Amino acid sequence: MATSSPATATAALNVEKLRAEFPVLHQQVNGRDLVYFDNAATNQKPKRVIDALVGYYTGYNANIHRGIHTLAEKATKAFEETRHTAKVFINAPSAEEIIFTRGVTESINLVAATYGRAFVKEGDEIIISNLEHHSNIVPWQLVCEEKKAKLKIIPVSQDGVLNLEAYKTLLSPRTRIVAVNHASNSLGTINPVKEIIRLAHEAGAVILIDGAQAGAHLPIDVQDLDCDFYCLSSHKMFGPTGTGILYGKRALLEKMPPYQGGGEMIKEVTFEKTTYNDLPYKFEAGTPNIADVVAFRHAMEFINELGKENIAAHEHELLVYATERVSKLKGVKVIGQAKDKVGVLSFTVQGIHPFDIGQMLDARGIAVRTGHHCTQPLMECLGIEGTVRASFSVYNTKKEIDQLVEGLERIINFMK
Repeated sequence: MATSSPATATAALNVEKLRAEFPVLHQQVNGRDLVYFDNAATNQKPKRVIDALVGYYTGYNANIHRGIHTLAEKATKAFEETRHTAKVFINAPSAEEIIFTRGVTESINLVAATYGRAFVKEGDEIIISNLEHHSNIVPWQLVCEEKKAKLKIIPVSQDGVLNLEAYKTLLSPRTRIVAVNHASNSLGTINPVKEIIRLAHEAGAVILIDGAQAGAHLPIDVQDLDCDFYCLSSHKMFGPTGTGILYGKRALLEKMPPYQGGGEMIKEVTFEKTTYNDLPYKFEAGTPNIADVVAFRHAMEFINELGKENIAAHEHELLVYATERVSKLKGVKVIGQAKDKVGVLSFTVQGIHPFDIGQMLDARGIAVRTGHHCTQPLMECLGIEGTVRASFSVYNTKKEIDQLVEGLERIINFMK
């Protein structure tokens, strides 16, 4: 079970004070105080992020980069400040290597549709793992189908741990791309990405890391990792939905063809020929999601102020407590028992469908996720239809976990 300790926290979090910053938490659902345990799907937003959204639309709503009037210049400055903040957040070498996207899904699709289609040839190989979200499976399937390439899968143990020895045997001179997640959305497993990256490079492959479940609580240094691409989603980092980033090494981004055509991504357009803009604008066609990008900066600053080591320590404490309590319930089986995990607890209850548990917990004001969590191949590998997933964030408490356990006890007794 999840017993490994994160880095020692430098300061204890004042959770009650933190909770006051999240307006959505202070409501009742079905007559009970909301308990929000669906953070792996999206976490809630602090007031500063909400205020930033309102502030943009009420104070300086304007299109960016091309305008010379005051509002346009103010909006452009705020937009580009987020790019710089993101650069520092992941220790990218330059802000030009930060591409704004709609989130991890679009970031992966961008790489697949540009680098994949340009450099994967017939007979080449792409490696992913059995822990991947559908968004890190389907884009590579599309490339393989189009290019007549082969998709290889790193197997996973019943505990939810990748088999690195098998990964080594999958790598070959024909491996062009490796794409794996930093942490599993359905089981919480933290993958040894630095070693996975090193092995990929030794084989001559480029590697993409899906950081959707890492951004809010795991240290990310793209230079230390030496990854070729790294993807983040704002909405899993206390920021707005519909925005995120793709980091890519400059040398790769420069030789990749554009992802979409339109305004902003061009230098000059004639009917005979178009020349493309410099990085990062080459990959940012059209008017972007300005307000949400502006607010994303405030989410990253919120994480920086709390300290990822403090966030991780708090979530780890909740995970250990929840795992111990839930696993003692009759008929409950914890799914995914890797030593290193983010704050995700997946489980099944013998004889009760996860969907039914989710509905009955919702009746008690407790929000969890049920089903296959967009990881159907993983569920098939584990021999189950799906799980109940409780995922924790910085504003959750042990008292809320007690409410979850009490609800589960009542459901199990009622259904039995």
